[in-house]
Amino acid sequence: MRASLFPLTRPLRFLLLSSFLIPLGSFMVLPFMSVFLHERLGMGLGTVGVVLAVASLVQFSGGVFGGALADRIGLRRTMLWALVVRTAGFAGLLLALRWPPLAIWALVLTCCGAALYLPANKAYLVHGVDDERRPAFLSAGNAALNAGMAVGPLIAGPFVLSSPGWLFAAVTALFLAVTAGHARLPGTTAEHPTGSQETAPSGLLAGVALLPFAANALAFYLYFHFQHFLAVYAVERASSAFYSVVLLLCFTLVIVVQPLASGLIRRMPYALALAAGFTGLAAGLAVLAAGTRTALLAGGALITLGDIVLFLKNDLEALRRSPRSDAVVFGRQRLAAGLGACASGVLGGQLYGLGERAGHTGWFWLLAAAQCLLLPPLLLTLRRRTARRPAPDGDHEGALTRDDTDGRIPGR
Repeated sequence: MRASLFPLTRPLRFLLLSSFLIPLGSFMVLPFMSVFLHERLGMGLGTVGVVLAVASLVQFSGGVFGGALADRIGLRRTMLWALVVRTAGFAGLLLALRWPPLAIWALVLTCCGAALYLPANKAYLVHGVDDERRPAFLSAGNAALNAGMAVGPLIAGPFVLSSPGWLFAAVTALFLAVTAGHARLPGTTAEHPTGSQETAPSGLLAGVALLPFAANALAFYLYFHFQHFLAVYAVERASSAFYSVVLLLCFTLVIVVQPLASGLIRRMPYALALAAGFTGLAAGLAVLAAGTRTALLAGGALITLGDIVLFLKNDLEALRRSPRSDAVVFGRQRLAAGLGACASGVLGGQLYGLGERAGHTGWFWLLAAAQCLLLPPLLLTLRRRTARRPAPDGDHEGALTRDDTDGRIPGR
């Protein structure tokens, strides 16, 4: 891992620091938005639910537009504009303390900024890096992201209702500083398209790597059963403090395990990675059905280990198979994540509600675990279709080979 990452250039060190600071600032605010909108601004819970659903869909699925924008105007400029939009969103939350309706538009702005930023950020991080070192860089970025997500709520929890003005002002100032730092980043060769990029298909979904896209959507659909509904389930059986401990364990596993396992995940055949990842999700969801504190911790750990494999491997495989630029590929993977998370919220919410009314919410987790075993085999249909697809000379897009470059230019 150390040999893959170092030596780090100054821009990459700053980008990894930003990968910590940006989610740190965001998660000082966003996890508490339902409480803030309802208790501080007086919005009804039905309205709050709709606002948060729209915001989540924008934040995930908007990544496909972020990738396309980076392809057109360059990675650095896309990150800058995204941070300007996101900073304006947090400033809008500060103004919403005096004019509450502004809070909805401010929240949507922050999510638009996140959608535009992440594909360009990940593409800049791996730009010019050879395929063997890419998992280490992506894992380091993910570790920094999860560290910020873990620390942000711990810092902001005591202040979000008592002193929201100071909190929003501090987060806005943090984003202004990060934006100024991004303005000093050097450009990349990707800032000006090459001849091959100019002639590449330019549609939002042209040249999509179908299997990694579908696998990512399914992985997020199943994982977000845990993400969306564990809070209600855990607080009823333990406490909100214990729920925070479970989340902290999950964040810590991503921070520690994924960078260490990134090389192994890169070398792992794709079919084996899918099998291992979905099996981990199935085991973790089934364990949650027991409802004890030990089960909550063990289930969260197993689910996290499964998503560590799935999320990283799907990104690597999408990069390998697609002829499009890195930013476009990452944007499409975010679109797949958004579709999966949205489906999980809609369908999972109905199923959890049925279990709650019947007094057997443990069955919800068993049903989710069963889906982890029954739905992934459908991906084999896509795998066989892709494997049988005739490829022109020099084009190995359809071949399910090991993780080689398939003639792909690193950082394209």
